[in-house]
Amino acid sequence: MDTRNAPIGAYELVVFDWDGTILDTTAAITRALQFACRSCGLPEPSDETARSIIGLDWRAGLAVAAPGLVPSQHEAFLDAYVKEYRAREGEVALFPGIRLLIERLRASGVKLAVATGKSRRGLNRVLEATGLGPFFLDTQTADENPGKPDPGMLESIHAVLGVSPELTVMVGDTTHDLYMAKAWGCRGVGVAYGAMPAEMLECASPAAICRDVPSLARLLGVDLD
Repeated sequence: MDTRNAPIGAYELVVFDWDGTILDTTAAITRALQFACRSCGLPEPSDETARSIIGLDWRAGLAVAAPGLVPSQHEAFLDAYVKEYRAREGEVALFPGIRLLIERLRASGVKLAVATGKSRRGLNRVLEATGLGPFFLDTQTADENPGKPDPGMLESIHAVLGVSPELTVMVGDTTHDLYMAKAWGCRGVGVAYGAMPAEMLECASPAAICRDVPSLARLLGVDLD
């Protein structure tokens, strides 16, 4: 764990990204994006390119991963993506220790929220499937706000929960999450077990980078033993 400014200091709210931070979806999303490109007769993006757009608004993401896609293909592309992703959901699981971390943060009185590039429909479905929905006091998605790294999702969470940037920590696995945190003025913590390695996360100058869930828990002062 690289805790550049450890300990993290006082906080009242932790905002989690979802894909690649709570749920290990990176491989499934990557393969589904590649399948959708092939289905539409487009060049298949590399794994690195596909991973780099995870968390972005889908329009911004497709401009990177499928630059040749035209508007008339959007529906077919998204249908192919959803079909392949759903077929791979059996491969998807919570990162080891993340459920316990979330449970213990809430039990300690910390407020929790989600800021994700997923759609509202998609997020609601996985919140129910994982049973984690009741732990989050607010959730914001990319179809309700400007996409990351715009700070709109964090501003919306603030409007609901009233916690200042100084007492908020944003946890995410991409530079999109960390630049969003910086734009809003809260601390950003990168996790290097998701879509982007530590070397890429460093570019966004996070408060800390954690290489696994136990190190994230230690940074937040939570005992997982």
